Amino acid sequence: MSYTPYTTSPTDVLRQQSVMTQVYAWMTAGLLVTGAVAMFVAGQPALVRAIFGNSFFFFGLIIAQLAIVWGLSAAIGRISPGLATAIFLGYAILNGLTLSVIFLIYKLPSIASTFFVTAGTFGAMSLYGYTTKRDLSRLGSLLVMALIGLIIASIVNIFWANSTLYWIITYAGVLIFVGLTAWDTQKIKQLSMTATDDVSVGRIAILGALTLYLDFINLFLFLLRILGARRD
Repeated sequence: MSYTPYTTSPTDVLRQQSVMTQVYAWMTAGLLVTGAVAMFVAGQPALVRAIFGNSFFFFGLIIAQLAIVWGLSAAIGRISPGLATAIFLGYAILNGLTLSVIFLIYKLPSIASTFFVTAGTFGAMSLYGYTTKRDLSRLGSLLVMALIGLIIASIVNIFWANSTLYWIITYAGVLIFVGLTAWDTQKIKQLSMTATDDVSVGRIAILGALTLYLDFINLFLFLLRILGARRD
């Protein structure tokens, strides 16, 4: 099955290209901010103790991140692109605080190599999602259901601590976010065709950047479980 774009006029094609360029630019900016914050925090023992030594504070950060993602997604149509951008970058900073732990668990070369593997995989699947003529909506619905199951299984395994389930979750997570990358890219491309002015372009760009940022981060974390070399 193929999908039909909303319009193919030159103006709309240029607007679509503008949206997608901004999506990837802001996604990259978010990843750079997260990486820089994570590396900085990992090198500050006092900050590490403050974040991970206080479970109330740590889970507060997690809840704040979930609230930001939900809130930004829900309010994107009512806030200015500038405010949406600031919220997105704020989320990237908070995510960097919690992700700093990976620099304490894994060796830096394996983190770097996993990042490049993730970037290559993400790039290939995003390109597929952008260029394919197939409608990926049915696949996307299945992936969303699989993601819900993955979240439930992950929560259960926090208490069960079963190593077999851990690896099933890990490999399933890789497959799910590989597929979501393609589907989300296609959704963003279709959504970009609805942009009518610079404000809507900016809003869609930030929403798309957040979506692909989350796909990239989750894919990276699951691959790091497989490819990452732990510190002694």
